[in-house]
Amino acid sequence: MAVKVRRLAPVNMDGDRPLRDKVIEILRDAIVTQVLKPGERLMQVQLADEMGVSRTPLREAIRALELEGLVIVTPHKGAYVADVSMKDINEIYEVRSALEMLAVSLAVERITDKELDALERQLSGQFKIQESRGCDWNNTAYIDSTFHSIIYQAANNQCLVRFANILQEQLQQLRATSSTFPDRDKTALEEHKQIVKALVEHNGELASRLAREHVANAERAMISSMEEKTGPYN
Repeated sequence: MAVKVRRLAPVNMDGDRPLRDKVIEILRDAIVTQVLKPGERLMQVQLADEMGVSRTPLREAIRALELEGLVIVTPHKGAYVADVSMKDINEIYEVRSALEMLAVSLAVERITDKELDALERQLSGQFKIQESRGCDWNNTAYIDSTFHSIIYQAANNQCLVRFANILQEQLQQLRATSSTFPDRDKTALEEHKQIVKALVEHNGELASRLAREHVANAERAMISSMEEKTGPYN
């Protein structure tokens, strides 16, 4: 008798969170970590059975993840995990560049002493991790996203934060698809240091330029890493 392979954890029914939100979280995590692979069809009956839910919250979750760009729904064919093309990468980083530049330009005027202190502590933590663990992007990705989250919060614009959170999910999917980022964590850390310096000095023009360069460098590293793993992207 064949053993049924279960890839997704059953939904925890405890707590007050809506069932739809719990299903979204499980599916999103499975896509970002590539438990569900790019291009894979999302078989609703199977997934609902694995998570122990009906198809209604699952369909709602798929629609929500389609809006985030993690799922593609094709009429008469079904839902698939979004694959990543060069066009996708360019579009994601174009948006990220615009959001980062806007965030730092607003943060220059609105950042508090407490938020500046948090940024500097985060920067110090990144340096310590680099010194103790060396070049390992997987170990520093969380701290990197936290660093940028502090800047988004300092911009004091919740609409901007919401868009940034959606984009972050797509960036995590890209990171899961790529291999390591050769030496990127070292250069990114130096770039973070310069961005913090510009914010401390309330130099909006410099902070915006540094943010644009930081994202451009991250995109080049991402493309180089993916091409190393899969060959040239089209």
